[in-house]
Amino acid sequence: MKKQFFILLMLLVVSVRLFAAGGDPVTELILRVRADVEDLNKVYIFRDSPEYYTRLRTYYNNTLQQLNSIPFKPLDVSAQVDYILLKRNIEEELKKISDDEKVYNSLLPVIPFAAPIMTMQEQRRRGDKADAPQIAATLATVQAAIVKARAALQQKNTLTAPMAHKAADVVDELRNGLKNVYDFYYGYDPSFTWWVKQPYQRTDSMLEHYADYLGHEIADKADKTLDASGIKGTPIGKEALIEQLQFQMIPYNPEELVAMANKEFAWCDAEMLKASRALGCGDDWKKALEKVKENHVTPGQQPALIHQLADEAVKFVEDNNLVTVPALAKEAWRMYMLTMEQQRFAPFFLGGESILVAYPTDAMDENTKVMSMRSNNYAFAHATVFHELIPGHNLQGFMNKRNKPYRSMFGTPFSVEGWALYWEMLLWDKNFHSTPEQKVGALFWRMHRCARIIFSLNYHLGKWTPQQCIDFLVDRVGHERFSAESEVRRSFEGNYGPLYQIAYMMGGLQLRALHHELIDSKKMTELQFHDAFLHENAIPVEMFRAIITQQSLAPDFKTQWRFADQLLQ
Repeated sequence: MKKQFFILLMLLVVSVRLFAAGGDPVTELILRVRADVEDLNKVYIFRDSPEYYTRLRTYYNNTLQQLNSIPFKPLDVSAQVDYILLKRNIEEELKKISDDEKVYNSLLPVIPFAAPIMTMQEQRRRGDKADAPQIAATLATVQAAIVKARAALQQKNTLTAPMAHKAADVVDELRNGLKNVYDFYYGYDPSFTWWVKQPYQRTDSMLEHYADYLGHEIADKADKTLDASGIKGTPIGKEALIEQLQFQMIPYNPEELVAMANKEFAWCDAEMLKASRALGCGDDWKKALEKVKENHVTPGQQPALIHQLADEAVKFVEDNNLVTVPALAKEAWRMYMLTMEQQRFAPFFLGGESILVAYPTDAMDENTKVMSMRSNNYAFAHATVFHELIPGHNLQGFMNKRNKPYRSMFGTPFSVEGWALYWEMLLWDKNFHSTPEQKVGALFWRMHRCARIIFSLNYHLGKWTPQQCIDFLVDRVGHERFSAESEVRRSFEGNYGPLYQIAYMMGGLQLRALHHELIDSKKMTELQFHDAFLHENAIPVEMFRAIITQQSLAPDFKTQWRFADQLLQ
């Protein structure tokens, strides 16, 4: 509730400021859409239902009409960008509704009990008097329908793995909706309490087991990508990848992105050999990597090291006049430790408002403890603490809250992860990593970003299995096997979008290309460039480029900036 109240308060403050300044119609529409959709999602809790599809389709179509009624040409470039992004998002939501509706309709034979459960919840949300005997009878029919649907699947399964996972999600959604009904009436309505307790408990248990059956047994049998790793994912294919790339304003196909990653990898290889030789390891860069991994602190000392490295990065960017760091940003960041379970998905740092540190816990076995320390050695940490804190995620998040926060609905990992990765590249150029050991640590991460593009795209193109991805990280980048398995598990089971792992390097390259266009040409200083980016929020980099260069835009704008053409390496 506190988080929801804060969001509403923030929207109110922004709205008041806009009204006082005369506002602009696009910003006001964006604020209204955010609030409206939030409210609609609280009412229509079944995201996969005919009612939800119909209501949200109507809402978005009406909103699109309102947006189209706003004259585009008189708007300044910043407002035109907002117009383009809002239009893009609405069109994407309408497409998603249509796609989801088709999938839902194809699953109806597997979920024949959906409609009566949805009807119960629709009546409950306005507090209608419960017809307890009828609800008990309806639950009996739901139970029978579950048995019948499961028997049909056992006799003949036509579901693909993605369809089975989706069906399991729908059943979980129905189960939560039924619980919503039960929790509302039980204990308050004597008739409901008397009639429905036992039928509800049996139905809830059957829904739970049926969802598990769909999401595991059925999905696992249909999943052709399962291998010895046990990691489960859903490759989406080339067509879907290209559609998502277009939405994220990346005008390249998957093969072109893999080629770009290999080009960056070649640069990393050459630099890694230089660092390896400087460490006295000759051309055996894996020997150099092993040497670096052994330089780690003992358990209990990692938090102090992180604090030291965080202060070092802040001092460096301020001494070099690279970006404005508000005093409160330096004061407000926090630190937490990742649990053993969290490290199964995140064997390194995570960050944002806080930095979450990976290091051995007492529950790990000895081999895992050693791999965790080696994976979070001094050189690796030197190259990533600033990625998570300042000038990376923490500073960007701090500034996004305070500058055009209404644009948060247009946020993209190509700007969020790209910003942090860009600083890894820039600080390399500025010799922040001054020793051979520090350079090896920085290059490990840069190779890791290249590898993410290669293994994730090959997986989603159906070319690689999760085990091949793990082996690639171990052999080509030098990961500990524990950290490689965690990385691949995070990529395909961690609720990240298919493009998330490529967004680091590609977003960084976008900003690097823009740095070349604006800073190397002396049109802006680095301080001006970085501060300007932080003041526009985490929108697609191509849209930031449009604002900063005052481009002439059209309401039907499509991505066209082939940023790789401007890269120096």
